[in-house]
Amino acid sequence: MLTTIPDVLDAAAVARLRALIDGAPWVDGNVTSGAQSALVKRNEQLPEDSAEARAAGNMVLEALGRSPLFVAAALPAKVFPPLFNRYAGGQAFGTHIDNAIRMQRGTDFRIRSDLSATLFLEPPEAYDGGELVIEDTFGVQSIKLPAGHLLLYPASSLHRVEPVTRGTRTASFFWIQSMVRDDGARRILFDLDQAVQSVALAQGQGDAAVVQLTGVYHNLLRRWAEA
Repeated sequence: MLTTIPDVLDAAAVARLRALIDGAPWVDGNVTSGAQSALVKRNEQLPEDSAEARAAGNMVLEALGRSPLFVAAALPAKVFPPLFNRYAGGQAFGTHIDNAIRMQRGTDFRIRSDLSATLFLEPPEAYDGGELVIEDTFGVQSIKLPAGHLLLYPASSLHRVEPVTRGTRTASFFWIQSMVRDDGARRILFDLDQAVQSVALAQGQGDAAVVQLTGVYHNLLRRWAEA
């Protein structure tokens, strides 16, 4: 499932986050690469243990917690602390698949990467190239979102970042372990949740059909979720 979550950060929040990270020291993006990714990855990254990365990451995590659409789509059990990268001057990230298990350096925190997430932090008109291209059962999608918008997609997908030929592409990226491992089951739950919300808006939260559909949703979640 590929899902856009609009306005995870509003313009003011993007500006505050960028004020934190733009002046911080950046390093070669391969500090977090696996062997395969290192062959095709050319970008810069904010060191994950820097004070700026931690503060900015906390801003992103707090915003995610306030997004009902993110929670409905991801059903998060664990979220990897957000990381930050940027591309300029022809830098790109060739086709790759994210590691199945992500571990936070210096801790025992680890997750199974069910979903990958990219939070765009630069207006699309500020740079050329830099599209996130994802290949999966839904075909090939080339995506470039407004600043503050988030894209969720299966971590098992082949994906790449096209070369940035003008300006700078800045983004946050991270992974989610979902309570529902299976992407197909998670999609059914998301579609059902959105349908329940639509019926509730039209008929009222106490409508009998809304109550029944909500029960179906939770019974399916109970069947599929890993607590």
